[in-house]
Amino acid sequence: MEQSNDIFARLRSGEQVPLDDPGFRQVAAEVNRALRLLQQLNSAEDTDQVRRLLSTLIGSQVDESTTLFPPLYTNYGRNITLGRNVFINHACSLLDLGGIMIEDDVMIGPRVNITSEDHPVDIQHRKTLVPGQVIIRKHAWIGAGATVLPGITIGEGAVVAAGAVVTKDVPSGTIVGGVPAKHLKQVEGDG
Repeated sequence: MEQSNDIFARLRSGEQVPLDDPGFRQVAAEVNRALRLLQQLNSAEDTDQVRRLLSTLIGSQVDESTTLFPPLYTNYGRNITLGRNVFINHACSLLDLGGIMIEDDVMIGPRVNITSEDHPVDIQHRKTLVPGQVIIRKHAWIGAGATVLPGITIGEGAVVAAGAVVTKDVPSGTIVGGVPAKHLKQVEGDG
């Protein structure tokens, strides 16, 4: 199978890529682009301006029903997909080289960390990026200070308690909490 030269397509596909891969020069340029846009976004004076700059950062139109309270931190931005009626509170970090998809009606509390990137534990391979798309399904709620690790899916209507570290998929309609996050109970009601 022929390897793609597009580093971003390779990362989105889940391919592990050594940090000395020549494609990472493109990543460095895109990180600089994201940093410039984040500086503007994080000093914006109204939610419409934030939404416009966020649209530029992620490379697609953000629905007017979606709200972000800056500051926001990311290293790329273009692998973030946002649905409608999404709320992202302040000081969140979205590391998106592996892809982050946030569906409709999701609430994300302050200081939440979502990362789609990891590295192997063994020393010889540690300088390799291991991407894993994160998917947050409709009506999910991620509590303040929670961390969602690469390759995780948060199911529809699920709740991640404040401060939780999510290391495995969260089934729809469940509440998880703790470090690592464990099932606490089912969500009550039908929303």
